[in-house]
Amino acid sequence: MAEHCKLAAAMVAESEERSYVVKVDGYSRVKGLLKNGEFVISTPFSVGGHNWNVEYYPNGYPEDCSDFISLYLFHESADAGDVKAKFTVSVLDKNGEPVASCNRTSDPVTFSKEVSYCGYDDFIKKADLEASAHLRDDCFTIRFDVTVIKDIHGEEKSVPPSDLHRHFGDMLKNKDAADLTFKVGGQEFSAHRCVLAARSPVFKAELLGAMEESSSSTIEIHDMEPDVFESLLHFIYTDSAPVLQMASEKSEPCVDVVMAGHLLVAADRYNIGRLRVILEEKLCSHIDSSMVATSLALAEQHGFHRLKEACFQFLSSPPNLEAMMASDGYEHLKSSCPSVLKELIARIIPAEWKAAKDIIMAI
Repeated sequence: MAEHCKLAAAMVAESEERSYVVKVDGYSRVKGLLKNGEFVISTPFSVGGHNWNVEYYPNGYPEDCSDFISLYLFHESADAGDVKAKFTVSVLDKNGEPVASCNRTSDPVTFSKEVSYCGYDDFIKKADLEASAHLRDDCFTIRFDVTVIKDIHGEEKSVPPSDLHRHFGDMLKNKDAADLTFKVGGQEFSAHRCVLAARSPVFKAELLGAMEESSSSTIEIHDMEPDVFESLLHFIYTDSAPVLQMASEKSEPCVDVVMAGHLLVAADRYNIGRLRVILEEKLCSHIDSSMVATSLALAEQHGFHRLKEACFQFLSSPPNLEAMMASDGYEHLKSSCPSVLKELIARIIPAEWKAAKDIIMAI
């Protein structure tokens, strides 16, 4: 007799929905002030016991979406735990009704500490909006209909959760059928050509294409630390970010910002998009005066727009800016990315704070 997987009981999902309206005043002025990758953030609003806000990119994000307006729903209550939600984004007409051609609905998304935002890079073309009747007096209105899907009630399911990641992790750990060896900083790491090619388009080009590495079973990487490469492999095989914690002076765990930065560069180098998003958000959430100069230099050199914007927001506070200028990382920032300091002055330092401008320009 054939076996069948069964659910022990029917399950019902509860939900809570709320609409949040964003009015964009001075569309042309904001578009002229902000560059691609820079955004305006809404005031927080609450749905389902969680706080949210909307990020509006007037010139799009990422770089290949500069002709579009990009919109993202951001989960602010990361400390409250994971939450599943779905949302609809609509441009409203003059009567406050959604415009059918400017309406996007997401699938259910699980927001967490690792993945705290979701949205649309290409929500609407700027040219289409500007040619429409929905941009009136240089203003238009957007509505987010957010639905938080609460706990599922019912008896426990008989189908276990996926453990594919565990099996792949064991394969990496045990080196079963490994056909590649990487030499990184004096250490060797075994891996599987087909797994790396499936997970990274860069590895695919190197290992399955016409490059020299495709015919070699040993590959040497010179410009990466062994622990960074080991963490990169961990994510490739398990799809989970490694723990990036270190002991603080108070013997409490804290995020290893330096390690996260190195791993972010590696994720960008091998075009592993999900890991890049996870690490960029982690760095955005752990900015302080001692590390903001290093994070800003990293963001500028590698095009991490969200991290750059988060650093600028942190440095918009005069005490934070002064503390950054006294940090060890400031000299590196000044010598490696002088243009970003000029942009910082132009964007965040008010005209009346002339003394700070003079100090920075003189240094």
